[in-house]
Amino acid sequence: MKKFIIPLMLMLSGSVFSQVSVGTQGQDNNRWTFGGGIGLGFGSNSAFYLQASPRVGYRLTDDLEAGVVGSVSWQTSNYYKSTMFGVGPFANYYIARSFYVGANLQHYFINYKDKYYDYKVNDEETALYLGGGYMQRIGGNSFMQIGVMYNVLWKENSSIFSSGLVPSIGFVVGL
Repeated sequence: MKKFIIPLMLMLSGSVFSQVSVGTQGQDNNRWTFGGGIGLGFGSNSAFYLQASPRVGYRLTDDLEAGVVGSVSWQTSNYYKSTMFGVGPFANYYIARSFYVGANLQHYFINYKDKYYDYKVNDEETALYLGGGYMQRIGGNSFMQIGVMYNVLWKENSSIFSSGLVPSIGFVVGL
């Protein structure tokens, strides 16, 4: 059951990322980006899901960005309760400000409790997401991203996630 619920809630709630360039100098002098995402979901049996994914990056070149992303999610329902923390590096390469490809390595720490059977699990899992997508300029140095990532380390019978495929929609400011 947990292999179905956790990833389903992750995919359905989605994450919206925004990155903001900080500083008083011109864009060329400031290469730091900050951002994150928030997810919220509701479901049957009093299911509730809350997720946050802060991130900080640095533009190594005008088209290559690398940094660290973290994630925390909390889920509860009449039947289970779960908390998951993740952290790891990411890299994005931007192609003509219309497309992007990226990689994200996340190591997750999972705490799961089945309320019905009084069963508890503390587990860890590493995910390597590879993917890309399309970017649409929405004004100035702001873009909307639509893409898909795939966890190449995902294994059907041993992963906590029900699928390796993760769609994404996000916003980027400051590229």
